[in-house]
Amino acid sequence: MASISYSPAAFIGTSASDLLRSSSNGVIGIPLKTLGNTRFLVKRRDVTVAAKLRKVKKHEYPWPADPDPNVKGGVLTHLSHFKPLKEKQKPVTLEFEKPLVDLERKIVDVRKMADETGLDFSDQILSLENKYQQALKELYLHLTPIQRVNIARHPNRPTFLDHVFNITDKFVELHGDRAGYDDPAVVTGIGTIDGRRYMFIGQQKGRNTKENIQRNFGMPTPHGYRKALRMMYYADHHGFPIVTFIDTPGAYADLKSEELGQGEAIAHNLRTMFGLKVPIVSIVIGEGGSGGALAIGCANKLLMLENAVFYVASPEACAAILWKSAKASPKAAEKLRITAPELCKLQICDGIIPEPPGGAHAGPAWTSQQIKAAINENMDELLAMDTEELLKHRNHKFRKLGGFQECVPIDPKKKVHMKKKEEQTILRTSNAELEGEIEKVKQQILKSKESSSKPPEFALKNVVEKLKKEVYHEYSEAIKHTDLKDRLEMLRGEVSKANSRDQLMNPVLVDKIEKLKHELNQKLSATPNYTILKHKLGMLKELSTAKSQSKAVTMKQEVNKKFNEIMGRPEINEKLEALEAEVQKSGSSSFVDLEQGVKDKILNLKKEIELEMINALESLSLNVEAIKSNAKSTSLSIFKGKVDNLNEEINKKIQNVVKSSELKNMIGLLKLEMAKAEDIRSKSKIETLEQQIKQRLSEAISSSELKEKHEELKEEISEAIKSSAGGNGSLPEETYAELKLEMNFA
Repeated sequence: MASISYSPAAFIGTSASDLLRSSSNGVIGIPLKTLGNTRFLVKRRDVTVAAKLRKVKKHEYPWPADPDPNVKGGVLTHLSHFKPLKEKQKPVTLEFEKPLVDLERKIVDVRKMADETGLDFSDQILSLENKYQQALKELYLHLTPIQRVNIARHPNRPTFLDHVFNITDKFVELHGDRAGYDDPAVVTGIGTIDGRRYMFIGQQKGRNTKENIQRNFGMPTPHGYRKALRMMYYADHHGFPIVTFIDTPGAYADLKSEELGQGEAIAHNLRTMFGLKVPIVSIVIGEGGSGGALAIGCANKLLMLENAVFYVASPEACAAILWKSAKASPKAAEKLRITAPELCKLQICDGIIPEPPGGAHAGPAWTSQQIKAAINENMDELLAMDTEELLKHRNHKFRKLGGFQECVPIDPKKKVHMKKKEEQTILRTSNAELEGEIEKVKQQILKSKESSSKPPEFALKNVVEKLKKEVYHEYSEAIKHTDLKDRLEMLRGEVSKANSRDQLMNPVLVDKIEKLKHELNQKLSATPNYTILKHKLGMLKELSTAKSQSKAVTMKQEVNKKFNEIMGRPEINEKLEALEAEVQKSGSSSFVDLEQGVKDKILNLKKEIELEMINALESLSLNVEAIKSNAKSTSLSIFKGKVDNLNEEINKKIQNVVKSSELKNMIGLLKLEMAKAEDIRSKSKIETLEQQIKQRLSEAISSSELKEKHEELKEEISEAIKSSAGGNGSLPEETYAELKLEMNFA
């Protein structure tokens, strides 16, 4: 460096060529280099020039003076700044590994003693080493999530470039985002594995403090993600499969990175990766933190080293948010489910790459070979797909994450590992209060009967529900004092499994239920609370009867109300008054003596009222099967005995069918389904069972013998009607109504 002092007056009368000559070639044509470090003072036309040259450190280029052409990876490997460390990394013992330190010290002491004394301690050393390896294996088989986090952050853990140089035949690093910067936290390059060319993209941490500062502790800036994006486009254009290595605590979150568009750079990568037409395999080799990891992790296959972690927020950050203290990080690590085995269960991770006992840093070369084998295996699978299938595969992998289905039974294997629901405490009602409420409801029912008012349905329903809960509780307490509790639980599991398949219950299972029910009834009398249970069951039965009677009273009142509404209509009243006037005018004392026209009008009005009444009853969810007249007639009473006999035969046939094992099982299952009719599936099962039972009964009573008897009786009745008919050949309506057969053949 040269410093020059001058006076403006010194340049007066000096030519431009002299000035140029002095500035380019030194002072008065003498090169500055020849002047060395000597301070000098030269006067020329009142000009004073003072100069001093300072030696600077020569720039270090990665290319050596004498490059070895036979180096692994080819001569271009010399271009990489990543060189083997001059000093060996210091061993770091994690907190949970400290119990192993004592064994290591013993091994060192025995070896030292053997060297000093010259004695043979090989057996003792071998025994201690075996014991150490066994303890190490046992320790690493039962690691907690927070311990895996600490292993993933181990300072000696192999980095991305360590693995790349171990698994590639040739590798050349590519630099720059073509926007003015080359982020050292993201390394990209082209390499070959077994002759197949790949684009490698990875987040690079340092191996010591100096490298960590240079690599920004593996936290990329927007320049790093844009460099990765450039290389993805490059690989897509040339058809290179992409392999990404994830090892970052997260994207760098300083002010400058935010100003340069950190979020936009990550989002751009996410969008682009879903459209790349080449296979992508991502491997988490350390910790994968949040969007910083996902920006190069939208792959067809996501693999993880055994002790790697992948999370949306670090355990420390999660603990600080939820429990207001970073000390709760072990609990947070467990709840976050960030380890490779947990993520495999959630189908986020597609495979686990094994590590040696002690972690990847205990055997870097062995771990790298496992990574190489995993890359080859997964790439063989993905390269067999065409472009459309590859894109669908990648899209489906991420679309299925977090999905769930409602109203789908849980797989029994998954249900085993689910947390059991905490038993809800039932608010108990004392016996005195319960009996008081029951007595109060009874009084209200009696008053409603006397006053013909509406029964207290709401109060009755509440008391019945309370009593049901009490009975259920007493049953549970009684079962605890028997040896049937385990069998009951097993049977409940079998029943729930059978119901989940939406099929009819197996007869064997129904038989088990009946046997258990019989045993329970026999052993109940020996339980301590049997008297209380029996008393509450009696009250429940009484109230259930009162409830059904209350429903009948309510229904009767509604039917009467509907009938009064129909009969109170003006058009019906007009027709009744007109018919009454015609009957009085005719002077007839009975229906038979009336003229045929008046008879028809009466019958038509009767049918009209009956149809209106049927519609009204159906609106109350009542089924009308037959309408009987109260008229008494003995003209065809000879057939009443025959009809009764036929009905009796039909009933016997039905009883025989009901007693059969098949229909008995169906009816038992129907009762169970009706008892628990809570959801739509139960209702559909009830409808199916009802149809099947009706079909079996219909087949039973539709036998040829019964049909023949029915047809014969029908013919006899029709002949009797014809013989006893009036002038128009018809039987009075009230007589026919009495002998209607209530038989419904399918």
